[in-house]
Amino acid sequence: MRYVMLLEATQPATPPPAELMAAIIKLGEEATAAGVLLDNAGLAPSQAGAKITVTGGGLSVTDGPFAETKEMISYAVYETRTKEEAVEWASRFMKLHRDLWAGWEAECRLLKVMGPEDFQQP
Repeated sequence: MRYVMLLEATQPATPPPAELMAAIIKLGEEATAAGVLLDNAGLAPSQAGAKITVTGGGLSVTDGPFAETKEMISYAVYETRTKEEAVEWASRFMKLHRDLWAGWEAECRLLKVMGPEDFQQP
C-alpha cells in the first residue's frame, strides 16, 4: 500500500538546526534501505503554485500565495504493508522535529494512495 505524507507548518523564523537535518537524512536513508521510502522532497511556498477550481460548471485558476497561515512544506511517498507501518515512519519523522527543533509545530497528513486492493470485488 502506498501512502503520501504531507507536512504542513507555519514558516519558521529560523532555519532548521543542522542536527535535525542530519537526523532527517539518516532516517531517509534508513527508510530507503528498508524499501519503504519511494520519494520525498521539500515544497516551494504556495506563491509558486496555483489552485484550480471547478464550481458551477466553470473552471478557475488562482495563483498563489494562498491565505492559509500554514504551508505544505514537504511530502514523502511510502510503500508499506500496513497503515500502521506508514504511521510509524511518519511518526518517527515528526518526533525528530519535536525533539530537535524547540518550539516547532506542524501537522502531518498521511493519505492512502488508492491501489488495486481498493477495487477488488468482495
